[in-house]
Amino acid sequence: MVADSDHSRRQVSESESIQNQIHGEETMRPNIVLFGDSITQESFRSGGWGASLADTYSRKADVVLRGYGGYNTRWALFLLHHLFPLGSTKPPVATTIFLGANDAALAGRTSERQHVPVEEYRENLRKIVRHLKVLESTSFSCLCTFHFIIIVSPQECSPTMLIVLITPPPIDEEGRMDYARETYGEKAMTLPERTNETTGVYAKGCIELAGELGVRSINLWSKMQETDGWQKKYLRDGLHLTAEGNAVVFEEVVKVFKEAWLDASEMPYDFPHHSEIDGKNPEKAFQQKCL
Repeated sequence: MVADSDHSRRQVSESESIQNQIHGEETMRPNIVLFGDSITQESFRSGGWGASLADTYSRKADVVLRGYGGYNTRWALFLLHHLFPLGSTKPPVATTIFLGANDAALAGRTSERQHVPVEEYRENLRKIVRHLKVLESTSFSCLCTFHFIIIVSPQECSPTMLIVLITPPPIDEEGRMDYARETYGEKAMTLPERTNETTGVYAKGCIELAGELGVRSINLWSKMQETDGWQKKYLRDGLHLTAEGNAVVFEEVVKVFKEAWLDASEMPYDFPHHSEIDGKNPEKAFQQKCL
């Protein structure tokens, strides 16, 4: 019994010693932030593109949901300093900006309150991207790992945040009308509050701006329309995504991440895989290693 007790104390002491090696350094997985409207807010539901992304990056990065149903880019600007404070020492490694479906609501129709002119939409996206670029320039990140953990170190490197602009999806106007009749009955709108043609103008503006600013982009409006029957296959109410629609977004986001430098298959685990832990000498697997 005494021998077992001494062995346990030695294990605890060695574990504490290992922890003391990192002396308060923040050992955390990097964050991937999903910023957008209801299509982002709903993405953590079963089968959602955000949930699939979190699963793909499990134990490698934390996928942070920041979706706000009904928001347009004008309202999203009020959130920037709260969600992405400039004093942060740990900016996201990647941020998706998925806005525009509400900006493209038509003036003079039932969702006029959400309407933002396309010129302002572009300028608001520009402000969001500019804020994120300022955030990364005033912060610091570096790859120094406690085995498999990214921790902060100011002197050595400052990788660029991966910023991805995503266009609004296409609009199935008939689907929007059907949804309104099913939901509101006789009080339903008589004209669609969004049109696919107008939303396409916003999508074009989003892609052009991404090229101008040198950030990645996903033309979801065009991509979905490449498939026959996209209206019902990808959209459950003419606007929001079905499981198949979520799968398209997930596949496109992962493709862009891989083409950049954020391929989950090439990222280390935060802590050692259980197969690497020696049952008789577990502390060895957790010793600090700097790259």
